[in-house]
Amino acid sequence: MDWTDIAILVDRAKAGDRLAYGELVERFQGGVYAMALAKVRNPAEAQELAQEVFVHAMRKIVQLRDPRCFAGWLRQITARMAINRLTRRGPMCGTEPGVLEGIAGHERTPVQEVEANESKAELHAALKELKPDDRAALEAFYLRGRSLKQLSREFEAPIGTIKRRLHVARHRLKAVMEDRDPKRDRETKADHLAM
Repeated sequence: MDWTDIAILVDRAKAGDRLAYGELVERFQGGVYAMALAKVRNPAEAQELAQEVFVHAMRKIVQLRDPRCFAGWLRQITARMAINRLTRRGPMCGTEPGVLEGIAGHERTPVQEVEANESKAELHAALKELKPDDRAALEAFYLRGRSLKQLSREFEAPIGTIKRRLHVARHRLKAVMEDRDPKRDRETKADHLAM
Protein backbone atom coordinates (compact mmCIF):
# COMPACT_ATOMS: atom_id res chain seq x y z
CA MET A 1 0.00 0.00 0.00
CA ASP A 2 1.53 3.26 -1.14
CA TRP A 3 0.79 6.03 1.35
CA THR A 4 1.25 8.71 -1.31
CA ASP A 5 -1.60 7.11 -3.28
CA ILE A 6 -3.71 6.99 -0.11
CA ALA A 7 -3.11 10.70 0.53
CA ILE A 8 -4.12 11.51 -3.06
CA LEU A 9 -7.30 9.40 -2.73
CA VAL A 10 -8.13 11.14 0.56
CA ASP A 11 -7.70 14.58 -1.03
CA ARG A 12 -9.95 13.55 -3.91
CA ALA A 13 -12.53 12.11 -1.50
CA LYS A 14 -12.47 15.35 0.50
CA ALA A 15 -13.26 17.19 -2.74
CA GLY A 16 -16.35 14.98 -3.19
CA ASP A 17 -14.99 12.21 -5.45
CA ARG A 18 -17.06 9.17 -4.48
CA LEU A 19 -15.00 6.79 -6.60
CA ALA A 20 -11.89 7.82 -4.67
CA TYR A 21 -13.72 7.20 -1.40
CA GLY A 22 -14.87 3.81 -2.73
CA GLU A 23 -11.23 2.94 -3.41
CA LEU A 24 -10.35 3.89 0.19
CA VAL A 25 -13.15 1.66 1.47
CA GLU A 26 -11.85 -1.26 -0.60
CA ARG A 27 -8.31 -0.80 0.72
CA PHE A 28 -9.25 -0.41 4.37
CA GLN A 29 -12.38 -2.52 4.80
CA GLY A 30 -10.45 -5.63 5.89
CA GLY A 31 -8.61 -3.77 8.64
CA VAL A 32 -11.71 -1.97 9.87
CA TYR A 33 -13.70 -5.23 9.93
CA ALA A 34 -10.90 -7.01 11.83
CA MET A 35 -10.73 -4.25 14.42
CA ALA A 36 -14.53 -4.17 14.75
CA LEU A 37 -14.64 -7.95 15.20
CA ALA A 38 -11.95 -7.79 17.89
CA LYS A 39 -14.06 -5.24 19.77
CA VAL A 40 -17.63 -6.56 19.41
CA ARG A 41 -16.81 -10.30 18.98
CA ASN A 42 -19.72 -11.00 16.67
CA PRO A 43 -19.17 -11.31 12.90
CA ALA A 44 -22.56 -9.92 11.85
CA GLU A 45 -22.33 -7.02 14.27
CA ALA A 46 -18.72 -6.33 13.20
CA GLN A 47 -19.83 -6.16 9.55
CA GLU A 48 -22.60 -3.73 10.46
CA LEU A 49 -20.20 -1.65 12.56
CA ALA A 50 -17.65 -1.52 9.70
CA GLN A 51 -20.33 -0.18 7.37
CA GLU A 52 -21.33 2.46 9.92
CA VAL A 53 -17.67 3.47 10.31
CA PHE A 54 -17.28 4.05 6.57
CA VAL A 55 -20.55 6.00 6.33
CA HIS A 56 -19.49 8.17 9.28
CA ALA A 57 -15.99 8.65 7.85
CA MET A 58 -17.45 9.69 4.48
CA ARG A 59 -19.50 12.42 6.18
CA LYS A 60 -16.58 13.64 8.29
CA ILE A 61 -13.65 13.26 5.88
CA VAL A 62 -13.59 17.00 5.18
CA GLN A 63 -12.55 17.48 8.83
CA LEU A 64 -9.39 15.37 8.38
CA ARG A 65 -6.54 17.89 8.20
CA ASP A 66 -3.66 15.64 7.17
CA PRO A 67 -4.53 13.05 4.50
CA ARG A 68 -1.52 10.94 5.57
CA CYS A 69 -3.30 10.31 8.92
CA PHE A 70 -6.32 8.64 7.28
CA ALA A 71 -5.53 5.12 8.56
CA GLY A 72 -5.10 6.25 12.19
CA TRP A 73 -8.16 8.48 11.94
CA LEU A 74 -10.20 5.53 10.67
CA ARG A 75 -8.93 3.34 13.55
CA GLN A 76 -10.00 6.01 16.06
CA ILE A 77 -13.48 6.19 14.54
CA THR A 78 -13.77 2.39 14.63
CA ALA A 79 -12.67 2.19 18.27
CA ARG A 80 -15.01 4.99 19.37
CA MET A 81 -18.01 3.59 17.50
CA ALA A 82 -17.35 0.08 18.86
CA ILE A 83 -17.30 1.44 22.41
CA ASN A 84 -20.54 3.32 21.75
CA ARG A 85 -22.17 0.17 20.36
CA LEU A 86 -21.04 -1.97 23.30
CA THR A 87 -22.25 0.65 25.77
CA ARG A 88 -25.65 0.94 24.12
CA ARG A 89 -26.31 -2.77 23.85
CA GLY A 90 -25.80 -3.48 27.58
CA PRO A 91 -25.22 -6.99 28.90
CA MET A 92 -25.26 -9.79 26.38
CA CYS A 93 -27.88 -12.46 27.03
CA GLY A 94 -27.32 -14.85 24.15
CA THR A 95 -24.66 -16.89 22.47
CA GLU A 96 -24.05 -18.76 19.25
CA PRO A 97 -26.11 -21.99 19.04
CA GLY A 98 -23.01 -24.13 18.48
CA VAL A 99 -21.58 -23.12 21.85
CA LEU A 100 -24.53 -24.56 23.73
CA GLU A 101 -24.51 -27.92 21.94
CA GLY A 102 -21.43 -29.16 23.80
CA ILE A 103 -22.71 -28.24 27.26
CA ALA A 104 -24.38 -30.94 29.27
CA GLY A 105 -27.83 -30.02 30.53
CA HIS A 106 -28.65 -29.91 34.22
CA GLU A 107 -32.16 -30.69 35.28
CA ARG A 108 -33.39 -30.12 38.79
CA THR A 109 -34.94 -32.88 40.77
CA PRO A 110 -38.50 -32.24 41.98
CA VAL A 111 -37.18 -31.45 45.47
CA GLN A 112 -34.65 -28.97 44.06
CA GLU A 113 -37.40 -27.37 41.98
CA VAL A 114 -39.62 -26.90 45.05
CA GLU A 115 -36.71 -25.44 47.05
CA ALA A 116 -35.84 -23.05 44.21
CA ASN A 117 -39.45 -21.89 43.94
CA GLU A 118 -39.63 -21.37 47.72
CA SER A 119 -36.42 -19.34 47.63
CA LYS A 120 -37.77 -17.19 44.80
CA ALA A 121 -41.02 -16.61 46.68
CA GLU A 122 -39.08 -15.63 49.83
CA LEU A 123 -36.92 -13.25 47.85
CA HIS A 124 -39.89 -11.56 46.17
CA ALA A 125 -41.73 -11.28 49.51
CA ALA A 126 -38.63 -9.70 51.09
CA LEU A 127 -38.27 -7.30 48.15
CA LYS A 128 -41.84 -6.10 48.76
CA GLU A 129 -40.85 -5.09 52.31
CA LEU A 130 -38.08 -2.76 51.09
CA LYS A 131 -38.46 0.95 50.44
CA PRO A 132 -39.58 1.64 46.85
CA ASP A 133 -36.18 3.11 45.82
CA ASP A 134 -34.27 0.10 47.16
CA ARG A 135 -36.66 -2.36 45.54
CA ALA A 136 -36.61 -0.50 42.21
CA ALA A 137 -32.80 -0.43 42.10
CA LEU A 138 -32.39 -4.11 42.96
CA GLU A 139 -35.08 -5.27 40.55
CA ALA A 140 -33.73 -3.14 37.70
CA PHE A 141 -30.13 -4.30 38.16
CA TYR A 142 -30.55 -7.96 39.14
CA LEU A 143 -33.87 -9.01 37.66
CA ARG A 144 -34.11 -6.89 34.50
CA GLY A 145 -30.35 -6.80 33.79
CA ARG A 146 -29.99 -3.01 33.53
CA SER A 147 -26.41 -1.72 33.44
CA LEU A 148 -25.08 0.88 35.89
CA LYS A 149 -25.12 3.42 33.09
CA GLN A 150 -28.76 2.68 32.30
CA LEU A 151 -29.68 2.93 35.99
CA SER A 152 -27.82 6.23 36.20
CA ARG A 153 -30.01 7.64 33.43
CA GLU A 154 -33.18 6.02 34.77
CA PHE A 155 -32.72 7.29 38.34
CA GLU A 156 -31.05 10.54 37.24
CA ALA A 157 -28.11 9.95 39.59
CA PRO A 158 -24.34 9.50 39.12
CA ILE A 159 -23.01 5.95 38.73
CA GLY A 160 -21.27 6.19 42.12
CA THR A 161 -24.60 6.95 43.76
CA ILE A 162 -26.20 3.99 41.98
CA LYS A 163 -23.42 1.67 43.21
CA ARG A 164 -23.92 2.91 46.75
CA ARG A 165 -27.71 2.54 46.47
CA LEU A 166 -27.31 -1.07 45.30
CA HIS A 167 -24.86 -1.81 48.12
CA VAL A 168 -27.18 -0.39 50.79
CA ALA A 169 -30.25 -2.05 49.24
CA ARG A 170 -28.52 -5.47 49.26
CA HIS A 171 -27.74 -5.10 52.96
CA ARG A 172 -31.31 -4.03 53.72
CA LEU A 173 -32.64 -7.00 51.74
CA LYS A 174 -30.34 -9.34 53.65
CA ALA A 175 -31.58 -7.89 56.96
CA VAL A 176 -35.22 -8.33 55.90
CA MET A 177 -34.59 -11.94 54.87
CA GLU A 178 -32.80 -12.67 58.16
CA ASP A 179 -35.69 -11.15 60.11
CA ARG A 180 -38.13 -13.33 58.18
CA ASP A 181 -36.07 -16.48 58.85
CA PRO A 182 -33.87 -16.33 61.99
CA LYS A 183 -32.44 -19.76 61.05
CA ARG A 184 -30.95 -18.14 57.93
CA ASP A 185 -29.15 -15.61 60.18
CA ARG A 186 -27.57 -18.40 62.23
CA GLU A 187 -26.56 -20.27 59.06
CA THR A 188 -25.01 -17.12 57.60
CA LYS A 189 -23.01 -16.48 60.77
CA ALA A 190 -21.93 -20.12 60.88
CA ASP A 191 -20.81 -19.89 57.24
CA HIS A 192 -18.71 -16.81 58.01
CA LEU A 193 -17.15 -18.47 61.07
CA ALA A 194 -16.27 -21.56 59.04
CA MET A 195 -14.33 -19.46 56.51
